[in-house]
Amino acid sequence: MGILPAMQYRHFPRIEDEEISALGMGCMRLPIIGNNPADIDGPAAERMLLAAVEAGVNYFDTAYVYHGGKSESFLGDFLAKRGLRDRVKIATKCPTWHVKEEGDWDRFLDEQLTRLKTDYIDFYLFHALSAERWEKVLKLGGLRHFEKAMAEGRIRHIGFSFHDSLDAFKKIIDGYSGWEICQIQYNYMDTEYQAGTEGIEYAAAHEIGVVVMEPLRGGALVNAPRAVREVFAEYPKPRLPVEWALRFVLERQETVTVLSGMGSDNQLWENAGIVEAARANSMTKKEMDLIDRARSIYREKQGVPCTACGYCTPCPFGVEIPEVFSRYNSASMFGSRETVRYWYKLNTADKNAGGNACKKCGACLSKCPQKIAIPDKLAEGHAYLMAD
Repeated sequence: MGILPAMQYRHFPRIEDEEISALGMGCMRLPIIGNNPADIDGPAAERMLLAAVEAGVNYFDTAYVYHGGKSESFLGDFLAKRGLRDRVKIATKCPTWHVKEEGDWDRFLDEQLTRLKTDYIDFYLFHALSAERWEKVLKLGGLRHFEKAMAEGRIRHIGFSFHDSLDAFKKIIDGYSGWEICQIQYNYMDTEYQAGTEGIEYAAAHEIGVVVMEPLRGGALVNAPRAVREVFAEYPKPRLPVEWALRFVLERQETVTVLSGMGSDNQLWENAGIVEAARANSMTKKEMDLIDRARSIYREKQGVPCTACGYCTPCPFGVEIPEVFSRYNSASMFGSRETVRYWYKLNTADKNAGGNACKKCGACLSKCPQKIAIPDKLAEGHAYLMAD
């Protein structure tokens, strides 16, 4: 690789003795074979994980449900085979929505420890907390069980990932004094969405470290339309759209690490190089003004605020919801409807997996972190893509 990037390290406010790489390795979008998320491309994924370690990444984020339940096991096998467990911090998440009774907290943790082939988890998070799920945590004693696991040495730090309103975020923060980290969606398009900038500042005021997910908004901010690229081209130093997006989230000193959903070792090296130079509080007013203009362009064009997290899947009727929305957004934001229509028809609509296959059963609605009116948007997206 030649000269390796010098990884930047930051600290969680309450865990000052541990250095955390400013670039985290998200294990939700590992390379796969075909279209099945559970069919991880082993050799390609291992190359990417090895590249992450070589680049100095030490924060590896996974969850019980990622890659059809295969992500944790793949990461555990990789770390055990390579003897790398002591060089990385593992963050994983309890599937809060699957918890039905108090015994489930320990049952899931035991299963996850087995999958990860480890005696302890560095950062254990309640997954995708919302106001409703927070009430479940309180009702079923989730905090008590997490604290017990900490006392036993099975987990080392407690946190939560979040998808709901700012008010719900503040309620969760205020509801427990032991939080050490929170994981939120944040990027230059989502400064006032869910927790947003105000949520980041609220967490910091409570000395809770922030992990940023979706800094590239499911890849949408990488494949920037011409109008956005032209705005960024006004800056005297050439930068790809991915660099603008990552610099924006790392500009905030509250951001400890960023999970960018990398899907290859090439993307890993690209992002590592960007993070090396993206220091907090370093962007000029000119740079922020350019980002503001780019944001305005996107907001005028985007069809649906989907980040392709996949929580809405599987659809009982086989609709490939994230794929439909991805095609819809690609066409609306990037002005490429004719090209997108061809691939949408060939790979999705003609296979009875497009927006027209939605039966409006509503099974997806409660699962969507973005609170999208999915059936309505599926119909809208299909009509847009198939229009002459």
